[in-house]
Amino acid sequence: MDETDRQIVALLVEDARRSYGDVGRRVALSAPAVKRRVDRLRSSGAIEGFTAVVDHDALGAATEALVELFFAPGIQLDEVAARLDAHPEVVEAWSVTGDADAIARVRVADARDLERLIRAFQQDGSVVRTRSQIVLSRLVARGRG
Repeated sequence: MDETDRQIVALLVEDARRSYGDVGRRVALSAPAVKRRVDRLRSSGAIEGFTAVVDHDALGAATEALVELFFAPGIQLDEVAARLDAHPEVVEAWSVTGDADAIARVRVADARDLERLIRAFQQDGSVVRTRSQIVLSRLVARGRG
């Protein structure tokens, strides 16, 4: 990946809907040359895909929270992933070091909806405890929000 590729990636991160012609004008390449580079970046895995950034508030999911999950002994990570994936409110989830087994970033309507989701996590007994923090404001945002 050279400096031109880095510039192309930065421009696409800023606005993935830019045309190859627009990107080309900004990096001094033709549109077909930009397309070839983007295709190469995609095939190498440097660019995983293109996405839309949505306003969650406008979609009715105004509350964002981090939920630490403590699972019962013997629960495997693939089971954790499947259980979390079953809830569309889970935006991202990670296995982590420390006390918790996993942390989920969730988007819900409000505190009552967060409580409903936490109860759903605990319903089958695999989650024995949770600890949550509601996000008040975003201080830094890079990449996907």
